[in-house]
Amino acid sequence: MVEQELLLGAHTSAAGGVFNALYQGREIGATTIQLFTANQRQWHTQTLPLDVIHKWKEALRETGIKSVMSHDSYLINLGAPDPEVLHKSRHAFREEILRCLQLELTFMNFHPGSALKDGVENCLNKIVESLLCVKDLFTGKEPLRLLIETTAGQGSQVGANFDEIGYLVRGVKDELPIGVCIDTCHIFAAGYDIRTKETLDATLEEFDKKVGLQHLYAFHLNDSQKGLGSRVDRHSSLGEGMIGFDCFRAIMQEPRLRSLPKYLETPLGPEAWRDEIKLLRGFAK
Repeated sequence: MVEQELLLGAHTSAAGGVFNALYQGREIGATTIQLFTANQRQWHTQTLPLDVIHKWKEALRETGIKSVMSHDSYLINLGAPDPEVLHKSRHAFREEILRCLQLELTFMNFHPGSALKDGVENCLNKIVESLLCVKDLFTGKEPLRLLIETTAGQGSQVGANFDEIGYLVRGVKDELPIGVCIDTCHIFAAGYDIRTKETLDATLEEFDKKVGLQHLYAFHLNDSQKGLGSRVDRHSSLGEGMIGFDCFRAIMQEPRLRSLPKYLETPLGPEAWRDEIKLLRGFAK
């Protein structure tokens, strides 16, 4: 596979307009990006004006960036036990999807939810119900696929183990275009050892059994400030955390994962992302 076919990027800034995230991606040598399509810490958002959509499409043509992924709002909890929060979350989730459809994005990544005072099973069932509420937005012709992000299991988060991820996928896969995005920091903090090629292989085997590798569509590549099984979500630059370089080298050299888009969310920003993208490309050779 030639270098240009590797889909590597980062979560770039949409400040001043979503199209600017594409231009920042080009500046760091990315071939794919992730972005927020609206303020991730506000409930009240809206669809994008036509002039912004036009500038987005122009920027796509100029940059050649592919497989763009949106990350939904941090406020959304599709499994919320509080009826008001659940209603607001479902409305905001629908608005997120509508913006992704406007921009003709490939993926929309989302955190599954938190049980809070509710039980895990009830939370998972609410998430399935919440996802099925948006099936009317999909006709089968859209490029968009919804991706469940694996979590670290911090607090009352669900989705920190592959059994729960598999439950969600099975609950909606016949009704919605669904998939999974593995975050390396999150699964490591959740207890999945991925520090060597051997432990990565074992983790992928478990994922295949409980979810199915055919449902894996993307990666967030992040090292972890905290240790294995800490259940604490703290990202670190590649090779500077508790996971180490061997994991990321193995991911880049694994044939089953090579074509999947991979997005950095490491903490040091654009200049570091440029170097990390070069590093990952080097691992793939």
